[in-house]
Amino acid sequence: MEKSTNMSAFFKNRFIRAILISGLFLQLGIWIRNFAVLLFVMEKTNGDPLAVSMISVAEFAPIFVFSIIGGTFADRWKPKKTMVWCDLLSAISVFSVLATLMFATWHAVFFAMLLSAILSQFSQPSGMKLFKIHVPKEQLQMGMSIYQTMFAIFMIIGPIIGTFVFQQYGIYLSIAITGVMFLLSAGALLFLPADKTEEEKEEKTTLLQELGQGFKYVKNNRFLTILGGNFLVAGLAIGLIQPLGIFIVTEQLGMPKEFLQWLLAVNGIAMVIGGIMALALSKKVSPIRMLAIGMAVDAVMISVVGFSNVVWITLVAQFFNGLMLPAIQISINTMILENSEENFVGRVNGIMTPLFMGGMVIMMSLAGVLKELMSLTIAYQAAAILFVIGIALIFPLLIMPNHPGQDKKAKVEVQ
Repeated sequence: MEKSTNMSAFFKNRFIRAILISGLFLQLGIWIRNFAVLLFVMEKTNGDPLAVSMISVAEFAPIFVFSIIGGTFADRWKPKKTMVWCDLLSAISVFSVLATLMFATWHAVFFAMLLSAILSQFSQPSGMKLFKIHVPKEQLQMGMSIYQTMFAIFMIIGPIIGTFVFQQYGIYLSIAITGVMFLLSAGALLFLPADKTEEEKEEKTTLLQELGQGFKYVKNNRFLTILGGNFLVAGLAIGLIQPLGIFIVTEQLGMPKEFLQWLLAVNGIAMVIGGIMALALSKKVSPIRMLAIGMAVDAVMISVVGFSNVVWITLVAQFFNGLMLPAIQISINTMILENSEENFVGRVNGIMTPLFMGGMVIMMSLAGVLKELMSLTIAYQAAAILFVIGIALIFPLLIMPNHPGQDKKAKVEVQ
């Protein structure tokens, strides 16, 4: 058993090697695209806030519209085939946008973001399903830790790479490189183990029926229902403070707005270290305890940031805040996989993601108004309290001696 769970055995897994290489190419493509589009739009519009905000709309709006649909299709379709086709279609759409950009209008760059974001809602749950199929249960937390650490590293180097490519080569080559990265990602995915051939079901179900089964499945699974409430509360908390960081810099610390980059850099470095720590602790600390510890530390640090007017105290608090984020993300993804049957992984992921994103976007839209109504400090204390509520929600799961991997009630009969 020890041999099967060590790092050497982990990286001998064909799925792990292929998914990490694919993720590397995909992250390069995404960050080059994101910063090329951002800097290009700012050049074209002289920094028009509305045009810049439309980039975020194109990136995040598909999550609400297509997440649950994509998750349902991930359970219907073959996951490897789905991921390969999503990357190929992303590449084709990027090259199409490039042609439109060269011969028609610059506004086509928004479609590069929109189409890729839509396709990712079909690809991402398929990737989660493949983790469930090809990674042994005792290695799931380790796999999520390594995967999340790669994302954290790109949080630091991604903006640097994206800015460098755009400044050196301009928008046309930046978009072309993005398309090539998506093609390379699709190529890496071809090395994934073949999809399982499933027997034909005697009774066919419609997309709407399977969608309904997904909601029923989550509702009947006590673990997932509690986790969903935690998702929503965490999204509300993060959404409340996300737009207020610039005001912490200018109003609370009395620093120029450019100082925000140092807060973000400290946060990014801490996320990389946190990902490595989560990997080291993955065999010693259960996901639910890792989630509770991460949220508890973040609650304290968010409260400190809200009160502090001393630069070094704020930076230290920001560091510990970033240190815990990977633990939260890794534990959540691990628990979704551990507590979902293979046939429902896509739909569970598709239902859970909008809960978090919905809460985040709602509070992001209200953050400015709430800041004016109750001050910056109180806004941060409210976010800290939301994290405490999130811990209270999962407390019943913490005290369960050995929570079942799957509630019996969660078995959903096909109508």
